[in-house]
Amino acid sequence: MMSSTDLEIKLRSAGVRPTKPRMALGGVLFGNGDRHVTAEQLHSESVSEGIRVSLATIYNTLNVFTEAGLLREVAVEGHKSYFDTNTSNHYHYYVEDEGRLMDIENDQITVSGLPSTPAGMKVSRVDIIVRLEKDAE
Repeated sequence: MMSSTDLEIKLRSAGVRPTKPRMALGGVLFGNGDRHVTAEQLHSESVSEGIRVSLATIYNTLNVFTEAGLLREVAVEGHKSYFDTNTSNHYHYYVEDEGRLMDIENDQITVSGLPSTPAGMKVSRVDIIVRLEKDAE
């Protein structure tokens, strides 16, 4: 569990003003290790913990945290994004029938054969989502 002092330091270090809603949502997001969460999931968790916050505030806070580098947005479908507290370069499994995102261990996948980049450009990261479904045995 992250203390409120540690959370405030984390936010300020990223250039984020630690407002009351950001501190409350940050506690839910960063309090228990790395995780993947949608805005709706975070809203539901927050409400169940007695945090009175609108879905619009959730989206705004997730966007501020993402822009500050505290979260990584993982777009699974055109309309569905997950927010990952692990901002390191890594890949994901998406369990389609559960709507669940899971990390793939970095040593489990190798990326090769990337195309040459246009002049003056470089690869900043490669996003890979491996979609999983139940095996019909």
